[in-house]
Amino acid sequence: MKIILASASPRRKELLAQIGIPFQVVVSHVEEVITQTEPGKVVEELSLQKASAVAELMKGSDEELLVIGADTVVACDGQILGKPSDEEEAVAMLRSLSGRSHEVFTGVTLLHLIPGGKVESKVFHERTAVTFCEMSEEEISGYVASGDPMDKAGAYGIQGFCARYIRGIEGDYNNVVGLPVGRLYQEGKVWLG
Repeated sequence: MKIILASASPRRKELLAQIGIPFQVVVSHVEEVITQTEPGKVVEELSLQKASAVAELMKGSDEELLVIGADTVVACDGQILGKPSDEEEAVAMLRSLSGRSHEVFTGVTLLHLIPGGKVESKVFHERTAVTFCEMSEEEISGYVASGDPMDKAGAYGIQGFCARYIRGIEGDYNNVVGLPVGRLYQEGKVWLG
């Protein structure tokens, strides 16, 4: 079976490769539409949109395919923080996270496409709590100036420079990076195993 990752994220590619899953990347260029408000449901909805858009591109293939879509958001005080649109927004996000706990949600969709048009699916989300240390204005400005926060939900990447500001996590570390690969494998074992 051919496995397709519907994401351009280098972090998701690294995580999927780390667990020994051979795959190819087909980027979804779908315009994201959010109709939900609860973070877990939002990421499930967005992961399904991404996987469905790539599945549509692959329609008519005579191969058995598994399309994996994913989306990650940070939620703090009930507010969803996606990727910052500019440095000012990144600073505001980091200020809101400084010295506090928040949650990271990643939604995952697995679409199993069988020749002849049959589709099986699984959609789920994983939640991880993350606690930041206090960050000074200088630390926030320096981190934003590095450019690292600009393509990441909540304006930070736990696996890089920002790790120095993480006090602790409760849950799956890989989920915070962008793909809960342990759960993905367990949920999709029937297709991946």
